[in-house]
Amino acid sequence: MTVAMRPSACPACAAAPAAEEIAVRGKVAPGQIALSLPGIHCAACISKIENGLARHEGVRRARVNLTLKRVQIDAAQEVTVADLIAAVEVLGYEAHELDAGSLNIAGADRAGRELLMRLAIAGFAMMNVMLLSVSVWSGAEDATRDLFHWISAAIALPAIAFSGQPFFRNAWAALRQGRLNMDVPISLAILLAVVTSLWETALSGHHAYFDAAIALTFFLLAGRYLDHRTRAVARSAAQELTALEVPRATVLRDGDETEVGVADLRVGDLVRVRPGGRMPVDGEIIEGRSEIDRSLLTGETLPVFAEPGQAVSAGEVNLSGPLTLRASAVGQDTSLHRMADLVAIAESGRSRYTSLADKAAKLYAPGVHILSALAFLGWYLYTFDMRTALNIAAAVLIITCPCALGLAVPAVTTAASGRLFRRGMLIKHETALERLAEVDTVVFDKTGTLTAGAPELTNLDALSRRDLGIARALAEGSAHPLAQAILRVTRAADVAPAEVANLCEVPGFGTEGVFDGRPVRLGRAAWVGAEGLPQTASFLKVGDAAPVAFVFADALRNGAEDAVRALRESGRNVIVMSGDAAPAVSALATRLGVTDWIAEALPGDKVARIEALQRDGHRVLMIGDGLNDTAALVAAHVSISPASALDAARAASDIVLLGGDLSPVPLACDTAQKATRRIRENFRIATLYNVIAVPLAVAGLATPLIAALAMSASSVTVSLNALRLR
Repeated sequence: MTVAMRPSACPACAAAPAAEEIAVRGKVAPGQIALSLPGIHCAACISKIENGLARHEGVRRARVNLTLKRVQIDAAQEVTVADLIAAVEVLGYEAHELDAGSLNIAGADRAGRELLMRLAIAGFAMMNVMLLSVSVWSGAEDATRDLFHWISAAIALPAIAFSGQPFFRNAWAALRQGRLNMDVPISLAILLAVVTSLWETALSGHHAYFDAAIALTFFLLAGRYLDHRTRAVARSAAQELTALEVPRATVLRDGDETEVGVADLRVGDLVRVRPGGRMPVDGEIIEGRSEIDRSLLTGETLPVFAEPGQAVSAGEVNLSGPLTLRASAVGQDTSLHRMADLVAIAESGRSRYTSLADKAAKLYAPGVHILSALAFLGWYLYTFDMRTALNIAAAVLIITCPCALGLAVPAVTTAASGRLFRRGMLIKHETALERLAEVDTVVFDKTGTLTAGAPELTNLDALSRRDLGIARALAEGSAHPLAQAILRVTRAADVAPAEVANLCEVPGFGTEGVFDGRPVRLGRAAWVGAEGLPQTASFLKVGDAAPVAFVFADALRNGAEDAVRALRESGRNVIVMSGDAAPAVSALATRLGVTDWIAEALPGDKVARIEALQRDGHRVLMIGDGLNDTAALVAAHVSISPASALDAARAASDIVLLGGDLSPVPLACDTAQKATRRIRENFRIATLYNVIAVPLAVAGLATPLIAALAMSASSVTVSLNALRLR
């Protein structure tokens, strides 16, 4: 099987070129490699990575998807994943392997292209039929009129048969289940218009509704395509979580290292995890010391010291030293899979939301059918003329057919989505704006959401240039987040590294060396003989001198204070809920003026808290970025994740914040409320149109010309009202 990659046909992807690939039954062709790129943020990143990988020997093609922060690579079979990750890291970007088979990606915008093709055919046919209808309306009679009607039928019938399939399929599926939806009256109106028009034409009648039937199909397809355009390609969050698992692992068998697929691992296997690697299984450390980054799983800011006897979970990242694990849970039994199951359960709960359009359809569909049936029965009993009664029943269905209702929601959501996209927010789900308008409680994750997710040195002014120079030299030998923070600040302050010899990193403790004949250490408090601090800190010890503390805090994300303040001023309750330790969460909540906060929350705790709030009648907006937030994002009434979030979190959310600034969040809430008001206004416009037009149809005064004009006028009015949002 080959994997085809084509440029996206979706205009919204112009700002974020998509890597579209076709996978069948979860199988991916050899040489197809997917890498997660959490650090990319603009078109320049895309160009740099694609061009850099294209120059790599054996790479045939590389396509970056900015929205998903992912690159899909088509490479020769001899090219290894490690080679490609190294090539990306040389370009200055972080990269992690994804299991492309687990993603099971389908053609990203196949449905959109299909709708667009049907819309184009309906539009072309409508223009030609309307031209012929003008001649009939202008007074063509007898054989000329009949000829124009037959030509109109020859154009309209195949066009309707092809373009109307989305409505016909949905209507048939609803009827088979014994229910009505908006597509049932649409399909009935189109089919009845075609049947009565053919009957009228065969009998040389004056009125045929071919123009109204094809115009109806065109306008409704336009609404359906607008609805599709408001959503990004939604991917299953549980599937993304599964793809984050490490596809391969190194197993120790008879003292030799062997690379095997994760699916081949068994409980009791000894697994070697090198520095920078992700844990492929749940297990217990039996050899090695290191530090583990759990931030994406638990929200903990600081790495955790790891030593023999300690339990680890799949998905955690080994930072500084090689570890050997004894697997205690593999495959479907790992903690990562349990989290995916939690997401799947939450996803099923979200599907219970009923959109405004569906609520309208429940009332509208049976009402239209009853009205048309009464018109048919009344005229038949009055005239005993089946042809007249059927014509009037068809006119009632065409007049009342929900063109305006079909455009009421997508026209507004398209306008609102465009406004928010210009402010850096991408709407993914078709009902996200409706649900966002109802929000009264906002729950923020801490690490990576309210904060930048990177430690920031806070006591730079209290440190000497000598200590900073030694710390920089020691930090250059470590990939630890605190060491990297020291490197950033010393480089910015133009502090030159001291001459430190015999530089050596001690996994799990810190970095040591020799400066001016004296031993120097930078690392954990206990390792250098210092007393721990309540704040996050690393300590420098030079010879026999007292240890010097380097104190850190997690920097606030841009716009965090403004967003929280605006949300509170609008009357919404704001909660901070984090897996981090209580002192860090408390300090941040105090700084933001938030009184309701929860610390050390596990993924299940977050879901339980959100569900409890919603059982009490609250409508919760969840904003988070990590794996530990994924189930909570799905469980919430509506959810937002930043573009810097993990793939799984972005897949689980309804809205993606494209920039690094949180200030557009209150704007989104305000826009959502305005959009909902516009949708309700559009429903009222559609209702008023029906109040005026239906009596004309029932009275037998709705000629094809009147039906076409009324239908077009209502659709244009609804669309213009939606544009007021822009």
